[in-house]
Order: sequence, then C-alpha cells, then structure tokens
Amino acid sequence: MRALSSDPLLAAARVILLIFLGAIAIGGAAVTIALLALPLYQGPLLYELAASGVTPGAEFVWVLALLFLLALAVLAMAFYFFLLLHRIVNSVGEGDPFIADNARRLTRMGWTALVSQLATIPLAAAASYIAAIAADAGENTHFDSSFSIDGLLLALVLFILARVFRKGTEMRQDLEGTV
Repeated sequence: MRALSSDPLLAAARVILLIFLGAIAIGGAAVTIALLALPLYQGPLLYELAASGVTPGAEFVWVLALLFLLALAVLAMAFYFFLLLHRIVNSVGEGDPFIADNARRLTRMGWTALVSQLATIPLAAAASYIAAIAADAGENTHFDSSFSIDGLLLALVLFILARVFRKGTEMRQDLEGTV
C-alpha cells in the first residue's frame, strides 16, 4: 500500500484534479456574479448594443440569464464529476479501489456526463443567439454549436467501468468469504 500512496502518477493526478476543481469553482463564482449583476447592468448593456446599431429584442436579457444559468449548471456538474474522480483517485492511493463506493461514483459520473452533454444543447442554442447579436454589433464572434458524441461515449464507458468495479467488488467479497 505504501508504494501506491507514493506513486508519482497518483500524486500528479491529485494535484491536477485539485487545480481543475479550483478553476471550475472560480468559473462558477464568476458566472454567479455575472448572473446576479445582470439586472443591475442590463440597461447599460442594451444601451451599448443600441449604440453599435443593434436593437435586440426584449428576450435578449432573458436569454442571457438563461445562458448564465445553464453555464452555472454545467460548471456545477463538472465540479461534481471531478470531485468524484478525485475521490476515486484517493481510494486507489489507499490501495483499495474495488469498493462499492467507487462503483457508485462511476455510475454517478456516467449520469453526470450524460446530463451535462444534454445540457449543452440548450446552452449552445442560447450562446448562438447571443453570438448572433454580438456579430450584428460588429464583433468577430463565432460559436460552435455542433453536437459532440464524445460526452455520450464517456458516459457509456463510465457505466461499463461501474459494472466492472461492481463485479470486482463482488468477486473480492466472495473470495474473502471463502478464505
């Protein structure tokens, strides 16, 4: 067990995951601040757009708020995903990864990946709308709203790994019961 706890790969994974968690938390805080500030700054925002020759519809502020809310939801799911992954890495470092908790964590990560992928559909629609308004304002804006199958494949792999971990846990318990 000592060899696993001093494994440089696990140590690097822990550090990288903590950096990701910190970055996601900072991003979430920034989006939350932007969402809360939107009612205070909607007037100046609409004025700036009008000054550049664009008159967005009344739904513009609502779509922008929806964009912030969806981004916040996706960031929250990403934080949860990486937190679960960090816990799995910690269990590997402790020398006991084939436990029921890790099977549950992998299943939750699979659902999180799937829901996150589905949440990007309305997020992309809202971002495309905002990008179109910004493009009309003379900004060089491009937003890629194409659907990626990578998130769905990740969810599938995570669900399969969860079953592998569940079966590994059962096999180990059976083996311990026979000894």
